Amino acid sequence: MEEPSTRDPARNAGNELKASPEALTDPTGEEQSSHTLPPEDRVDLEGLHEAAGRIRSEVSKLIVGQRDLIDLLIVSLLAGGHALVEGVPGIAKTLTARLIAKTVDADYRRIQFTPDLMPSDVTGTTVLQASGARFVFHPGPVFGNLILIDEINRAPAKTQSALFEVMAEQQVTIDGTTHALPDPFFVIATQNPVDQEGTYRLPEAQLDRFLVRIVVEYPGQEDEREILHRFRSDFRQRRQTEVQTVLSKEMVARYRGVVERIFIRDELLDYIAALVYRTRTHPALYLGASPRASLAILRLAKAVAALDGRDFVTPDDIQLVAFPALNHRIILTPEREMEGFDTRDVIREILEELEIPR
Repeated sequence: MEEPSTRDPARNAGNELKASPEALTDPTGEEQSSHTLPPEDRVDLEGLHEAAGRIRSEVSKLIVGQRDLIDLLIVSLLAGGHALVEGVPGIAKTLTARLIAKTVDADYRRIQFTPDLMPSDVTGTTVLQASGARFVFHPGPVFGNLILIDEINRAPAKTQSALFEVMAEQQVTIDGTTHALPDPFFVIATQNPVDQEGTYRLPEAQLDRFLVRIVVEYPGQEDEREILHRFRSDFRQRRQTEVQTVLSKEMVARYRGVVERIFIRDELLDYIAALVYRTRTHPALYLGASPRASLAILRLAKAVAALDGRDFVTPDDIQLVAFPALNHRIILTPEREMEGFDTRDVIREILEELEIPR
């Protein structure tokens, strides 16, 4: 495979998923043989590729542009991780997440985080029954399949701590009793930039539990014009009712299994390890990424390959997911931050220094 010359290796993933499932060749151009998926998995791979296109089509009934955001949410869902979406208010973060949830036939819950929200408002609580004189657990809104947490960084640390066990272990422990959450379980959280009024900075341990952090920018002028044309006679966004279900819970579980079985060469595992290790020794970084970041890149790269209709991972897949997988797990030194550096600059620099496996 040739080294990419026109892509920014630190940009968000998923905006060039164009390959067809029929063209499954390895980076050297040779047909796959030793790691080809069994026939039933190949059928599911083609179904996954087709379903991703249908989800994009359904979400695009209302959302203009934002291809990277849509693709990364699909990738996170299929990789079995959680997604943090950051951007200024009014750029369709919540709407996009809600539409993604509408394309999956699963139990959808929305939680609005506020400064007075308590942990029990999220996880649930035990209530004394007057008739039986015993305590009964009442599940909170987090007991669903697809959970949208809106403005997650507007709740204080006490409430944020309720999410640690939920997101990492897919369970809730109340009064010494552990309650398992349903499967599949997928959290999409939105947050406003931390320098805005009324926001709290999320602790590093909580950020690390998100598979990706997706930074959403303002739309371009042409997209803004299209938004105005599309909604000039639809103030209440009635077209949301036109969004159709694409995946069932069973299909999500099956496609996640296919993603796990996507082939990745040992050389690419070494490439991921070298990439993450460099974040721990880079002079511009105060905090590097943990092994959880390596696993996140592995899972995301496999999901990107599957969405592209391939049964193997390429170096391009790793480069495409590097920024969304790492940007919330590393911290710049104060000196570099004052100089105007960004985590994207550091990740790009590391990728340019690393030798790409052939």
